[in-house]
Amino acid sequence: MRVLVTRPRHSGERTARRLRELGHEPILLPLAQPVHDADTALHALKTTEGSIAITSAEAIRALAEKSAELADHLVRPVFAVGEATAEEARAIGFVSVTASGGNGHELAGTIAEKASAPVLYLTGLPRAEAFEKRAREIGLQINVVECYRMQPIRIEPQTLHAIFAHQRPDAVLLYSRQTAESYFRMIEEEVGLGNLLGTRFLCLSSSVAEAVPEPLRGAVSTAPAPEERSLLSLL
Repeated sequence: MRVLVTRPRHSGERTARRLRELGHEPILLPLAQPVHDADTALHALKTTEGSIAITSAEAIRALAEKSAELADHLVRPVFAVGEATAEEARAIGFVSVTASGGNGHELAGTIAEKASAPVLYLTGLPRAEAFEKRAREIGLQINVVECYRMQPIRIEPQTLHAIFAHQRPDAVLLYSRQTAESYFRMIEEEVGLGNLLGTRFLCLSSSVAEAVPEPLRGAVSTAPAPEERSLLSLL
């Protein structure tokens, strides 16, 4: 099965390896690339104490650029959404890492049970609001620090036409609502939504699925849990 991967290249290449192991043919089409602000991330660590919340591995990758200066902070408790993000935190040396379920709502609850506030939340733009919303609801004090942003990548029309002419995907993996919106907007403008008929759209969450245009909703499947292993189980 040909599977289109819309993740940023670093994450997309990891997904591509998993797809090949499952016997599928990955097609990489990253729609955004991260721009890290490592100095802001390091400054946030130096001017705070206590627990750290992470909802995306991109925040960890921003910190990794300052790995030589992280030693004093690696004992701080880290709470991460999902095991994959937790593994990235461990890989750069954090020794106390807790993985919550696959969304920010669950992360806030986990931190409220196990840590004292305030909590440093290293994040980026754009981002889902689930963690911050739930933190407000339960009175969890967080210090929000943006240390990366996702910069859209312009896909040349000829690239899209080549994919649909020679590598027409059987399925598209969609990990975020923003990416899904960008993907369908691009397809509608450049090749037309009609070219997506017969394609399956595998979405990480119900929020992502809501970004699929109405005429294509019948081809949507949503992961039972908001994590990649669950998403790939839909193939």
